[in-house]
Amino acid sequence: MTWRFLSVVLGLSLTAASVARAQDVDPADSVVWKKVYTSVFSDAPLEAADKVITLVTPRRAEDAAIVPVAIRSQFPQTRERFIERIWLVVDNNPSPIAAVFDFTPESGRADIETRIRVEQYTHVRAIARTNDGKLYMTANYVKASGGCSAPSGKDAVAAKANLGKMRLRVDDSAIPGQPALAQLMISHPNDSGLAMDQVTRNYASPHFVRQVKVSYAGKLVMSAEVDFSISENPNFRFYFVADGGGQLEAKAVDNEDLEFETSVRLGPDRGGGEAFTLR
Repeated sequence: MTWRFLSVVLGLSLTAASVARAQDVDPADSVVWKKVYTSVFSDAPLEAADKVITLVTPRRAEDAAIVPVAIRSQFPQTRERFIERIWLVVDNNPSPIAAVFDFTPESGRADIETRIRVEQYTHVRAIARTNDGKLYMTANYVKASGGCSAPSGKDAVAAKANLGKMRLRVDDSAIPGQPALAQLMISHPNDSGLAMDQVTRNYASPHFVRQVKVSYAGKLVMSAEVDFSISENPNFRFYFVADGGGQLEAKAVDNEDLEFETSVRLGPDRGGGEAFTLR
């Protein structure tokens, strides 16, 4: 985590819990968001995001520990205009800034799909910054609770044995020179440290993926700083431009500085591929 992540998390973790019940449906009235806005964005102007990005979330989540989120860009990434960063903010989570995604023109599209934990009824926000420095925000209200403090859905022994296994897939229909859809799956408990072990009655130490980087042919296409607000076994769907053949590489680092990586080589005339790795 960067110092910016830490300062916001430490400063807001108690505030989120205390204001959750009083959360107004109006996103502008969120006490936590006001603090994040000042701390991270220095009260810079925010424009409506409808022509830049859209945010797709359920109104009421079936499982608060696995809430699907999709952020979709409304224009392609080009050298002249592109989305360079997207913040994913979950106002009433113990750690409100769930992720910060960085993109490049090589991304093709600044789209990202993942799954998050939601601890309290909350606004979920996506804030995009374009390469001209302008900020755009969209927000949805999500009804879910207990996701950050819910016990792991996997056997602890099996989870430890599979720690760091990664799977990287590329859509078989990918066309060279066009944005290709890829998916990165990481086997990791992403423990929040807030869930009580029902047998030992103890709390596990936080253990979560904190950084992800994906490159193609040596060029960065997507990177992310994330935390335990991302669900167990982190899963990311994103785009990159598959052009001329090359290696798609993914690397992840967790908060214990364990490193994991995988890669798949794509030929010049096909985009699809799949790779697995243990570390």
